[in-house]
Amino acid sequence: MVTVLANRDGCAMPKFMTIWRQQTKNLQKDAFVFYFVFKHPRTPWYVKVEAACSVAYLFSPVQIIPSFIPVIGFLDDFLVLLIGAKVIRRFTPSDVLTECRESADAAEIRKKEEVRSGIVSSTRFVTTVWLVVAVVGSVLVAAYLHR
Repeated sequence: MVTVLANRDGCAMPKFMTIWRQQTKNLQKDAFVFYFVFKHPRTPWYVKVEAACSVAYLFSPVQIIPSFIPVIGFLDDFLVLLIGAKVIRRFTPSDVLTECRESADAAEIRKKEEVRSGIVSSTRFVTTVWLVVAVVGSVLVAAYLHR
């Protein structure tokens, strides 16, 4: 018997799909953390090697199951990342992991602020360009009509 849960859209999803979706979200959140763990000077060398091997497997043209196979190709990549994440969490000292989580949270907040300020500045730029084009176009049309 398959347990069915409703997702945030109200659609019914099997329980294993909900678990996979949650694992994917956690892995996306932890990507920043693992980057900071990799760069941290107190991270053990074997954790850094494991992280490098996990990433190298994803970009390697030689894989156990090629990525061009529709579903299974991406599932093995996901499993490699998931296992790599569990190993990193287990063998990284807890104080280093906590420090890296704080750094990742701060970086994510900075990133969101940069995106917001970028959107505002790009909106101002586009608005200014449109206003200049409208004024220049109006002047040219008025000059053409008053000949």
